[in-house]
Amino acid sequence: MEILVSDGYRSADMAAIPVRELAEHVLAAEDAPASCEVSVSFVDDAEMTELNGRFRGKEGPTDVLSFECDSLCDELSAAAPGEAPYELGDVIIAPDVAERQAAEYGQTLAQEIELLVVHGLLHLCGYDHMADDEAAIMEAREDALLRSWRERSAR
Repeated sequence: MEILVSDGYRSADMAAIPVRELAEHVLAAEDAPASCEVSVSFVDDAEMTELNGRFRGKEGPTDVLSFECDSLCDELSAAAPGEAPYELGDVIIAPDVAERQAAEYGQTLAQEIELLVVHGLLHLCGYDHMADDEAAIMEAREDALLRSWRERSAR
């Protein structure tokens, strides 16, 4: 797996969080093939506001956006061993929004960023939360992945 992490915004804060390793953990748990490529980028509120408006028609910044390139479901059903890498997609995170949410929910910035990384990657893997039943499935998967990640990290 190739995980590109672009931490140009708030790089000191983001560098302290093992984003690449967490992404590998999530993608492995979701049975993504080794040829999978994904990027995780951190942007300021102004850039996230622009992206949120352009792609979702919503005002203001959001915490995380995911942009799927190649579908994991399609790749898993059609991939032959040794095929060229494919781009699963991009996850864009706004650390300033994450920091405000962390304070609101009583957790650290790192914990909120971890949640947003998992959330964004699950969207790329085909999960959604538009309907209540889908949301319950996605939230349960987020919880399980974060729990296994934190247990692994504690060792």
